[in-house]
Amino acid sequence: MGFKSILFPGAAGETVDPAEETADFYGDLRLNEVFAAVVEGREDYDLVPFFRLPLRTADEVAYRHEVLRDLADEGLRGHVETFASAMRGVRTQLAQMGKLHYRYQRAIWFLGAVVDYCGSVRTLAGNLPHAAASSGGMVGFAAYLRSYTDSGTFTALASESRRLREGLRDVAYRVQIKGNRVAVGAYEPDADYSREIEQTFSRFRQGGVNDYSVVFPSFPEMNHVEAEVLERVAKLHPDLFASLVAFAYGRQAFLDETLVRFDREVQFYLAYLAFAGRLEAAGLSFCLPEVHSAGKAVAAERTFDLALADSLLKAGGHVVCNDFHLQGVERVFVVSGPNQGGKTTFARTFGQLHHLGRLGLPVPGRRARLLLCDRIFTVFARSEQLEDQRGRLQGELERLREILADATDRSILIMNETFSSTTLQDARLLGEAVLGRVIRKDMLCVYVTFVDELSTLGDETVSMVGTVDLEDPTMRTYEILRHPPDGLAYAMALARKHRLTYDMLQRRLAR
Repeated sequence: MGFKSILFPGAAGETVDPAEETADFYGDLRLNEVFAAVVEGREDYDLVPFFRLPLRTADEVAYRHEVLRDLADEGLRGHVETFASAMRGVRTQLAQMGKLHYRYQRAIWFLGAVVDYCGSVRTLAGNLPHAAASSGGMVGFAAYLRSYTDSGTFTALASESRRLREGLRDVAYRVQIKGNRVAVGAYEPDADYSREIEQTFSRFRQGGVNDYSVVFPSFPEMNHVEAEVLERVAKLHPDLFASLVAFAYGRQAFLDETLVRFDREVQFYLAYLAFAGRLEAAGLSFCLPEVHSAGKAVAAERTFDLALADSLLKAGGHVVCNDFHLQGVERVFVVSGPNQGGKTTFARTFGQLHHLGRLGLPVPGRRARLLLCDRIFTVFARSEQLEDQRGRLQGELERLREILADATDRSILIMNETFSSTTLQDARLLGEAVLGRVIRKDMLCVYVTFVDELSTLGDETVSMVGTVDLEDPTMRTYEILRHPPDGLAYAMALARKHRLTYDMLQRRLAR
């Protein structure tokens, strides 16, 4: 029984780092929105902490990738989902039991939860050996499940609960109601005239008839009359009901901790696969990325912002995909171009991919190679707050000083419109100073800026440009291409559209 977790090999990495829990990048990269969409309908599992718990080694990432490949098999995933549904039913019964007032009714609800639990565990244990499982996680869980179902603890629980259930099914009693008096006694067989009456009156049936049967509402809680009836039935079968109550009080800790943990942790995979499946149905691609910690080469094909894609598809919109790559000594993307052209979306996408990659999850795109980063830092332009006595520029500089002090060569920095509150000359000087520190630390960085010149600092910087429609330069394509900065070209395109180029003006003035 060496299996511990379907998310972590061994028992490592199960505590959320406070720095990760409160990091700014979750909001800046819209990851909080992504997490909320992923866990929708599964809030009772408390899955969000898992999405804030990045893995540290390539082996941990590979462990999850293997499990995800197993869960890609519909048969195996179906068995796991059936088990999860049954476990949710067990929890519902136990929760309802806690709201009941009468001891025998509580005991009967508890017994029902135990019977359903044992049945679901045995069903899963019987199905897993025939499923297409090859990952260390699923194979280890299947082995644990076999050992557990063969253990004396489980077999005794299943046997005792089955005996009590069968005993309750055999309980028969007689109820006589006369006015306000209800009498409960031992069952005595009486003649059943219902079938004879149906046969006698069936000859009068002509065509369709109205159904006058009444459906009485059913509530989990018994009323006082039902409770008194049950008390008297218990007196007719004292040994059985005494065993039932003893079972309910003595088996409170019947749930196996490892199975409960598996039931919660596997939802991390199932929830994300369901979320990704909705986007894949719309024609978007996901892949298991190559995640590495050696070198800084990163790339992605046909990738996109998850939060934006989810909202666009819900609204019937179209998602634009982009590619990127860094190779050799390249470390920094300097992203420029027209406003509202997708620059910030590109920066968010880069950060989202790297966080999802270090969670061991599929990422948006056909193919991807990502850095197993240790930290993700973001500096996004924010409006000044009245309670903050610092100016916006001072706040950005102090934030960057903290980041550059904490960052390592495996960290990622994403800056969006930083220093936009100052002059062009100051923004260029400050940008050069910050990127110089980033390059010396050998970090990966995305810098969205209006200062085109920063893309020419050296071989480490790569220019990415937001493009416009050549026929109508006021229309953004939202494609971000690897291209020298072309702010002048964009201005020329606008000038041509409005017939304001130098040549056009000369011809017009010569008339």
